[in-house]
Amino acid sequence: MRDAARRFGLSCATITPFSSEQRVDTRRLLAHLQRCIGEGCRSVTLFGTTGEGVSVGSVERRRVLEAAASAIGAERVLIGVLASAIDDAVAQANELFDLGGAGILLAPPYYFKGISDEGLYAWFSRAIEAMREPRGVLLYHLPSVTQVALPLALIDRLKHAFPSVIEGVKDSGGDWAYTARLLDAHSDLHILVGDERLLARAMRNGASGAINGFSNFCARRLAPMLEHGTEDPGLSALVDLLLRFPVTPGIKALVAHVTRDAAYARAAPPLETLNEIDAAALVAAFEAL
Repeated sequence: MRDAARRFGLSCATITPFSSEQRVDTRRLLAHLQRCIGEGCRSVTLFGTTGEGVSVGSVERRRVLEAAASAIGAERVLIGVLASAIDDAVAQANELFDLGGAGILLAPPYYFKGISDEGLYAWFSRAIEAMREPRGVLLYHLPSVTQVALPLALIDRLKHAFPSVIEGVKDSGGDWAYTARLLDAHSDLHILVGDERLLARAMRNGASGAINGFSNFCARRLAPMLEHGTEDPGLSALVDLLLRFPVTPGIKALVAHVTRDAAYARAAPPLETLNEIDAAALVAAFEAL
């Protein structure tokens, strides 16, 4: 395992609470961020996949980001940058950099499919070059959503082109073969695992930490996995169950359960709030842990 001083630690891929008017419920969000930090998360990541980032408009993103930076400190805040237009990706990133935030998860341009490695390199490099004082860039590997994989050769090329900017990779592919190759090829980067079922194994093999959804409701439970690489079969079983449902609404249902506040369960269209029967099944499995 990596020396503790060289680890990234745990960042909560935070949910985004919404009001009945489908606006970000900032009061609940800030309370949730403070709760996550209090339970051991080193940072929080806003506007990612779990945070329904593509459902939050540019005006609200800025307002929420400023509020979060003020509440817990900008140095604890990362954001997901999910855009296909380079200008949009740059604008989202600059908001974080201008506030002194910790870094960004930079996803590939998800609208386009079948992109060549050369096309991906051009997109990433032009976006980074256009950012104001970029730093802490984590390349975001999430092929189940983006339908765009990040080849190891591309990561290597970007790392060498932007050595002071590319900090690591968030790997949410859920494929141990890819994760193992990533850890072997890029030991100088922070390799952060999104799939809780692979986290302990990855930590034993040199990973730096995690940006994941389960830290929204059981961050303390993840500590042995991060600190000692200890497997947690019960938690893995809960992941397997969660994947039978829409993942983000499922996580929000569990946050609503642990906070005893049903408003946290509300999803923004086109996602739907998890129905009571499915939510009850998840809650029962969680309580069984």
